[in-house]
Amino acid sequence: MRETSARLLGLLSLLQTRRDWSGAELAERLQITTRTVRRDVDRLRYLGYPIDGSVGVGGGYRLGAGAEMPPLLLADEEVLAVAIGLQSGATGSVTGLGEASLQALTKLRQVMPSRLRHRLDALDIDVLEHGPAQSSVDAATLTAVATVCHARERLRFDYTAHDGTSTRREVEPYRLVRAGNRWYLVAWDISREDWRSFRVDRLEPKIPTGPRFAPRELPQGGAAHFVATGIDRAFAQVHARVTLHASVERIAPVVDPAWGMLESVDDDTCEISLSGTTMKAVARWLAAFDVDFTVIEPPELRDECRRLAERHSALSRRYQQA
Repeated sequence: MRETSARLLGLLSLLQTRRDWSGAELAERLQITTRTVRRDVDRLRYLGYPIDGSVGVGGGYRLGAGAEMPPLLLADEEVLAVAIGLQSGATGSVTGLGEASLQALTKLRQVMPSRLRHRLDALDIDVLEHGPAQSSVDAATLTAVATVCHARERLRFDYTAHDGTSTRREVEPYRLVRAGNRWYLVAWDISREDWRSFRVDRLEPKIPTGPRFAPRELPQGGAAHFVATGIDRAFAQVHARVTLHASVERIAPVVDPAWGMLESVDDDTCEISLSGTTMKAVARWLAAFDVDFTVIEPPELRDECRRLAERHSALSRRYQQA
């Protein structure tokens, strides 16, 4: 009886790790016959687990969705991963989940074997509270947006831009994308007839949602690439070209492709195309190369370099007189 129970738990654990399993695959993993697999599946169904099966070529088994969530079977490292995530607040970009996380962690600790509880207790984490992150998203808002994305229903919302202006938008929502601590909605803007990305922390959904829509093809590269491109455009507001009096091999290790493109001129010179938020920021970056340089364009960068040089000269005098 104990062997049968262990085998049933092993079968249930396998069914939870993958969507579809053939009878032969389950038999091989559990080192039993396909006939025993069929009997064990029937036992699990009798216990209330919704296991769907199909016959013929390509047939097999899958764990279906039930009226209640079945018990999860997790490996030791999976249990620790969930517990540490709850304890450390790994999803700090979403607010409104603190009490639920604490309750879930308490329930998880109650059923942990002692060997895992000792390992978790060793990871005693203090969280420094600085209040909600500037771009934190309410869990209810995030869930509402995710729901209309899944249901393919139009979404109306009030949106506050970075300059504080507010507009009413109606979109076909497609995908949520997380970039760092920020959440973005990739959607087709009905009035502008184009793809747009919206920061979820700046939108307020309106209920009820609109009618269902036929899905469009996402922009080339997918939703994550679309958001990344938009972020790059936001930070690349100015551009400049500079000659660096050093070999490209020396400079290349310190150049990030996200903000600079490097081209060799000769053995002792290379040219870099830079982008940034302001010319002042670009002028400060040039010091990081620690080589002589010549500004090609624009003239505004030369002016910023002169102002920065004058400031450093003044600082130098202060330090020498100290």
